[in-house]
Amino acid sequence: MNDFVFYFKTGWSHIISWDALDHLLFIIALTAIYTMLNWKNVLVLVTAFTIGHSLTLALSVYDVIRFNEKWVEFLIPCTIVFTGVINLIPQKLNESPFKTNYLIALLFGLIHGMGFANTIRFMLAKNQDIVVPLISFNFGLEVGQIVVVSIVLLTCYFWLNKIGLSRKWWIGTLSVFAISIAVSMAAQRWPL
Repeated sequence: MNDFVFYFKTGWSHIISWDALDHLLFIIALTAIYTMLNWKNVLVLVTAFTIGHSLTLALSVYDVIRFNEKWVEFLIPCTIVFTGVINLIPQKLNESPFKTNYLIALLFGLIHGMGFANTIRFMLAKNQDIVVPLISFNFGLEVGQIVVVSIVLLTCYFWLNKIGLSRKWWIGTLSVFAISIAVSMAAQRWPL
């Protein structure tokens, strides 16, 4: 049980901390186009992200794949920029780009998982079974993401329904906010 709690807390802090700003920005950019009415779709999206994240972690821990950490750290903010830019492309807001976002969440989850793979590899003992650590880590990550998504959707509800901000402004503001910070991160992490 101690392992479960330890890795749950590790997964939780992987999203709920300022050290996880890139992860937070990605979740914000991913959910920016949705409202409270789409909460089920958003939960599926963050779960897709967690699945991609988990797959990369598992393959990395078993040393099936390994990536240059500098490139991974550079690619992570690039995923945020890409997601934010997609949000800014004019589209009918009544038509959900859910399939595209699901694919983005899954694929970019793979990249984000690579960013944490080295850390979790060092945390595990050489012959330790990874099932409980990965499940509990990902459960903590998922719960943290649900908290972040809930905050974004509730804030969206407030600004759109109580203040009267237009949905396009909401999407644009969140997307530009995420893009601007991610561009700065990418520039600082340039691998060459």
